[in-house]
Amino acid sequence: MVVASETMQPSSWLLLFSLLGFLSLLNLSFTFCKWIFITFLRPPKNLNNYGSWALITGATGGIGKAFAFQLAQKGLHLILVSRNLAKLNEVSDEILSAYPWTKIKIFAIDFSGEDVVAGVRGMQKVMVGENLDVGVLVNNVGVTYPVARYFHEVEQDVWIKVVKVNVEGTSLVTKAVIEGMVERKKGAIVNIGSGAAIVVPSHPLYAIYAASKA
Repeated sequence: MVVASETMQPSSWLLLFSLLGFLSLLNLSFTFCKWIFITFLRPPKNLNNYGSWALITGATGGIGKAFAFQLAQKGLHLILVSRNLAKLNEVSDEILSAYPWTKIKIFAIDFSGEDVVAGVRGMQKVMVGENLDVGVLVNNVGVTYPVARYFHEVEQDVWIKVVKVNVEGTSLVTKAVIEGMVERKKGAIVNIGSGAAIVVPSHPLYAIYAASKA
């Protein structure tokens, strides 16, 4: 009498692992092909279809300033928000010298200050009163620690400022804009995150920043 073994034969294990490897490779290939399509092949969207105005926070330097120039190049009018009025005027002049047809409104709002709610409400009042159809919002504003530190070493006012700017400020501006987008049934919101939350998970010594920019 021959008793069949209930244990899986080596060839069966090999087949199983080969199948798992194939599925993993297939998933990676699909992800890579999707990235190629989105980055190089997919036709760009006409942002003017969302609305004629774009709002950018943290617009006086770096990524925010670059977004402002690119959106002006696309033919959108701009609402530039930052805490420094002098820099806002400077960036506004630079954009107008390159794209003189652009309408620009500036709002000096310190997202770490005590009057941030009043500042955002004032901006929203202008947008509603002048019927500005803000179709694109770029939430770029953000701050981090002045120096790398363990969380227990970070002063309370420092990490509270990070949360206030990166989370509360972004939420207030989004709330001020999104109602109009919902009414018009169109719009685009871009929240600028950070590789600190992805490439270097939890970003040691900058934990609150990484969490608020995930």
